[in-house]
Amino acid sequence: MPNPTAAMLVIGDEILSGRTRDANMYHLAGELARHGIDLAEVRIVSDVEAQIVGALNDLRAAYDHVFTSGGIGPTHDDITADAVAKAFGVGIGIRDDARAILAAHYQRTGLELNEARLRMARIPDTATLIDNPVSSAPGFCIDNVYVMAGVPSVFQAMVASVLPGLTGGAPLLSQTLRVQRGEGEIATPLRALAEAHPKLSIGSYPFVRDGVYGANIVVRGADGAEVQAAMLALCKLFPEAVE
Repeated sequence: MPNPTAAMLVIGDEILSGRTRDANMYHLAGELARHGIDLAEVRIVSDVEAQIVGALNDLRAAYDHVFTSGGIGPTHDDITADAVAKAFGVGIGIRDDARAILAAHYQRTGLELNEARLRMARIPDTATLIDNPVSSAPGFCIDNVYVMAGVPSVFQAMVASVLPGLTGGAPLLSQTLRVQRGEGEIATPLRALAEAHPKLSIGSYPFVRDGVYGANIVVRGADGAEVQAAMLALCKLFPEAVE
């Protein structure tokens, strides 16, 4: 039985402008692979409601799970919650449970729960909250969509809250062989190896070091025995790469 599938929607002008380097995709991909959920697509959209709604509706129809990051803070450009509500055709407002979490947090820190901070308690109808042990402001889940913060430490904490409740499949295993040959030289035997192991993903990632062309050949799959068999075949093809 194939693993469940997932997509990620990264939201924010700061990512597209190059002002901020996204770290959340890297973290999510690794966590999902260990949990046996295949991350199949990632999209990045700006802080424009129509773009968020359109991308979200496409992804949630195509994949078992959709994870979003960004746009659930207290400022005017944090519009993800409203866009998600619109995508699902539900209302949105300040939720008592979310407000209570924020009130307790700001009471502990001695800060005011002002109007801007209260925006983070606006949750779409029917959604359930996602725990945020870092800064308290919750994310939320509605149907197969998990809406989480863009700040990496908070995003990672929310992923840790969500994953134990999701049914995964076989964890994705990976092995790498470093070959000091150009891709033009290794392409034909790699194609034959990939055809012999259709259930595996066999990728070639080239590099140049000190004027020498080479490639990292990565074998990925859920069946450990098949991954190992492919690696053994790979080592026979390129014995000079085996130390």
